[in-house]
Amino acid sequence: MGQGHSDQHGARNVSTEQLSHELALRFAEKCFTPLEITHFKDVFRSLADEQDGIQYWKEETLCRFLVIPDALGPGPMLYQMSTYLGAFPFPSLAPSILTIEAMLKVVVIMTERYRSVLKRGGADRNKLLFRSLAVFDRRMSSVFEKPSPDLLDEHSEKVETSDAVLDEAVPHSTRGFSIDKPANDQDDDEEEDEDELALAALDSLDAIEVFKHDQRADTKIHHAQIPVDNFRRLLMLLLVIAPLDAQESLSRHAERLTPKRIESLKHVADSILWSFTPEKNAGIFYRSFNKIIPASLPYMFDGLNPLFEHFLFSKNIDLSKRKRTSTSTSLTSPLLPELLPREGNILNLDTLSQLSFFIKGNNLFRRLRPLYLGADAGFSLGSIEQKVFNWRAPSILLVSGTRLSSTPQGTRERAFADTLPTKRFPDGASGNNSKGGVIFGAYIDAPWEHTYKDAIGGSEMLLFQLSPVHEVFKASTLSKDYLTFTKTGVGLGCPPPRPKNVSGMSSRTSLGPVSLMLDSSLEFGVFNHDSTGGGSFHPSQTRMGDWQDRFEIEHLEIWGCGGDEEAERQRKAWAFEEREAEARRNINLGKDVEASRALLEMAGLVGNHNASGGSMG
Repeated sequence: MGQGHSDQHGARNVSTEQLSHELALRFAEKCFTPLEITHFKDVFRSLADEQDGIQYWKEETLCRFLVIPDALGPGPMLYQMSTYLGAFPFPSLAPSILTIEAMLKVVVIMTERYRSVLKRGGADRNKLLFRSLAVFDRRMSSVFEKPSPDLLDEHSEKVETSDAVLDEAVPHSTRGFSIDKPANDQDDDEEEDEDELALAALDSLDAIEVFKHDQRADTKIHHAQIPVDNFRRLLMLLLVIAPLDAQESLSRHAERLTPKRIESLKHVADSILWSFTPEKNAGIFYRSFNKIIPASLPYMFDGLNPLFEHFLFSKNIDLSKRKRTSTSTSLTSPLLPELLPREGNILNLDTLSQLSFFIKGNNLFRRLRPLYLGADAGFSLGSIEQKVFNWRAPSILLVSGTRLSSTPQGTRERAFADTLPTKRFPDGASGNNSKGGVIFGAYIDAPWEHTYKDAIGGSEMLLFQLSPVHEVFKASTLSKDYLTFTKTGVGLGCPPPRPKNVSGMSSRTSLGPVSLMLDSSLEFGVFNHDSTGGGSFHPSQTRMGDWQDRFEIEHLEIWGCGGDEEAERQRKAWAFEEREAEARRNINLGKDVEASRALLEMAGLVGNHNASGGSMG
């Protein structure tokens, strides 16, 4: 502090190891409270192996601490990611030994706490995560049961510095259990100047703009790929941890991993994989990864945040005798409501996690309730009206079925085909589903109601396919035919039905460029994708072709997004409408019953109406 390092030229001559150390120090100061640093140090040191004076974590330690389920097999992938992220911001230093300094950077990146230091956002994190998963020319991840002697020698001179980085980050006056003062509340101008000098050095290498320092690695990224089998195992883990809370142990979710559940997880993971590898490629390239994640899976990695928050809750530190705080600081498993009040034929825990990859989890987990289940209420538009109307919050429609053959079979299929325009497009991709099963759905941001000339819904609407290929089609502003509910059926992205011709012959159903239509009997449906677009939903960003799936409906479900308050509001609305209907049925004509009956007889509403008429006079 106060030393003559004021020009950037000197900063550029600092070694990459020193710059990495300075960044870790910055992370410790700006991204954690003193108490969190204390917990992190205790967690790391209590489980670390030691060799030649260096404390480090191996794969087994990391997986055991995070309670990673062995049945899914993602441990090597998670460890590979960590050894790469531990070398941040210099890819050439990867794979790194998971020292306390490297592990600190892993936690910062996995929990997205880096945002208070680094300027760039989630897109750069996605790029970094791809690099951590991909196969480069560098050696693939292996289990560092013991670090190599060369790496130990390289780190031995920096042991005290690496370990001291966390002690430096916590002022002496605030170490231990004093939790009121934030770690970054510093008033020392000279110390702040030194921090800015370290950041200027990183910025001169583009490290602060997230990892463009190593130009060779940046070029390699377009030739690297994530092995499909590896990514499948990671996807299954991400599905399991999607509903995880920061202080909730993964063991509770791991207990549900029965053989049947694992098969279900594989089925969902394969649907997602097919969106990356439609041509059965052996690996996933950055180009498709960078397109699909923002478009169809923007929240896929969110489960990593609470998982790695576990490093900030040590079981060895007891705060029961310390000053009470509003924030709990021990990792517990609080009693929480079930993720779903019940499972449907389509929506189960795995499908729910799949939905959370593109709909924020706080709108889904413990927030969904079944409004309409076709298997229980019957397949009719009237049943939907009775169950779904007056729900004043968003809802999710899910429909599953089996593709129809190109030539209609039987009277019912032919009658359905006659209501549609001639099929010009082939069937969609089959993925790994050889039986022709499909699942489509929509996120509906408006209350359901009968539509006539205009559709309902807004710009937050989503149309999506969950199986056999995962893809999300966002709402467009070119047309606002988002949702129609009429006696002809349910339409998403379809223009409102036109009136009958003068001749009395019914007109064919109009399909939007990207649309989903369910017929009036809820027996058949059709999903249409015209890549030219121009409708209420944007076409695919990854599959450039045209396709149309006509299918027989097997299950139909509508789930409400909301809690008890929304349910009570719907109940009161139904009760009000019932009272109004009852009042209309019971017209009060006064207390004189005989006079009321005479009046009704004169009106011809009661009495003997079968008698023949008499003469006048």
